[in-house]
Amino acid sequence: MQAQISLEVQIAGLSLRNPIILASGILGHSTEVFERIYNAGVSAVIGKSVSLQPREAYKPPTVVQVNSGYLNAIGLGNPGADAFAQELKKVSARKIPVIASMFGSDPNDFERMTKLFDSAGAVAFELNLSCPHVKGVGTEVGHDPHLVAAIVKAVRKSTSKPVFAKVSPGMETMLQTVKAAEEAGASGITATNTIRAMAIDVESRVPYLSNRFGGLSGDALHPIAVRCVYEIAEQTKIPIIGCGGIDSWEDAVEFILAGASAVEIGTVLAYRPPTVIEEILSGIRGYMTRKGYKRVSDFVGLAHSR
Repeated sequence: MQAQISLEVQIAGLSLRNPIILASGILGHSTEVFERIYNAGVSAVIGKSVSLQPREAYKPPTVVQVNSGYLNAIGLGNPGADAFAQELKKVSARKIPVIASMFGSDPNDFERMTKLFDSAGAVAFELNLSCPHVKGVGTEVGHDPHLVAAIVKAVRKSTSKPVFAKVSPGMETMLQTVKAAEEAGASGITATNTIRAMAIDVESRVPYLSNRFGGLSGDALHPIAVRCVYEIAEQTKIPIIGCGGIDSWEDAVEFILAGASAVEIGTVLAYRPPTVIEEILSGIRGYMTRKGYKRVSDFVGLAHSR
């Protein structure tokens, strides 16, 4: 009897029912939304990035659609770690795997959040070292391999659960950051975050976003993110989660062939219903059937051997 195809993946000790994860940022922190998206088929959810203390978002407009995707500069607004921990407990009680996304500039802040979210039920942690439009955190942290190492070490000593460092294609030091994170004990890498970009209203002659600059996501980001995953896979032995512009099964498979063990989707849920998740999963199953693969791991990184 021919073995059945399995979409289950193991990544850094984390068991997931399929390779698709909800990316950070796109749907906030709501338990109800997380439950709806999880029931639509993702294997885990990542909330909007959280800081130790509450943070106000930028004033609107914070999101604008462009020809090739979306620009956003929300400003990492969030209710703070204590409030998120309470929401995390609710989501975890519903048996929904939550990966906590965190940002900051002080390793001590990361350490405190890790302990709090670990006890609240997070199954893993994603370190946002790559937001392109907020001063003092994000890419300003990710550009400094020494600070990245300190943050990863602070998180690593505070939990036994998987820790993923999220990097940006706009960082000249991306590969150095990956190396620093790996050597400091990161379980894996998420590649990538949005890339710094801008759009201007030609009639009013001012930028669309209140912050002027934002992060570009969607179709335009996809080939850049695939390149990043491919380059990182050439350098690191720890697993990679691919993220950037996925709205079809082909996009997801491309990331996996480049070296990703799992993928995150986000922007596609801003313009397509959650049924797109099952469409992507169905497409991956069909691809595996045609190619004779039984597990997702059978084709992780195959583009490197061709």
